[in-house]
Amino acid sequence: MTPPVALMQVATVAQHRPWTATAYRRGWLSTRHSLGIELATILGLYAVYEATRGLVAGNAHVALRHAQDIVSLERSLHIFVEEPVQHAAQVVPGLIGTLGFAYLTLHLSVTAGLLLWLHRRRPAAYPLVRTTLLLATALAVVGYVLFPTAPPRLSHIGIVDTVSGGQVDLDKGVVSSFYNPFAAVPSMHIGYALIVGTSLARYAPHLIVRLAGLAYPPFVLLVIIATGNHFLVDAAAGATVAGVALLAARPLVARDPASRPLTTEGRH
Repeated sequence: MTPPVALMQVATVAQHRPWTATAYRRGWLSTRHSLGIELATILGLYAVYEATRGLVAGNAHVALRHAQDIVSLERSLHIFVEEPVQHAAQVVPGLIGTLGFAYLTLHLSVTAGLLLWLHRRRPAAYPLVRTTLLLATALAVVGYVLFPTAPPRLSHIGIVDTVSGGQVDLDKGVVSSFYNPFAAVPSMHIGYALIVGTSLARYAPHLIVRLAGLAYPPFVLLVIIATGNHFLVDAAAGATVAGVALLAARPLVARDPASRPLTTEGRH
């Protein structure tokens, strides 16, 4: 017969196991790890993101239908601005080329630069921003799989692809391997831009950098609309994803004794 004390110990361990797993996850997310570990984590998640390309690659018809649904929604709300914005940008000499270059380069490079800067200069802020980005990306992947959507440039609504040309083609070759053509909803160009912009506005030491952070999301919004890569609804979805990710990240990175994993000394 098992002694009552032993039964109580087994029950106690069973009760603590899920709590301990949760505590370890929260402990990991609350910590600024070495650059190598952080880089491996981010690259691993990006690999999962890239894997979703295959899940939606055959859904061109569905993606086009979803794009048409978005056009109908925007027109009913009188916010279908994609075509006039692109035409206005094409009138300004050199602007459309600049916006195309920004679309190709800023999304990943500025985000990576922010993470590196926070890791080195704002270690206390790094876990929250990193976790927000990770959660936002995970939520976006769900959106891409459940609601594949063609961008305006592929939706046959009079909006052209202003980025492709010369050595760059968003739908063929090397560059296309970094883009999911049906990952319009949510727009993580906007999601990332909001996370980057608010982080700079909050943590940057210089006023000009904080102002640049505030200006960054509106600039990215112009970029994605003028180049024909996202609808306004896509941008709103991306902003929503970023907000939800931030709300979810805050309790996950909270530093309090109850969130720490049990140690050998802490067990009784």
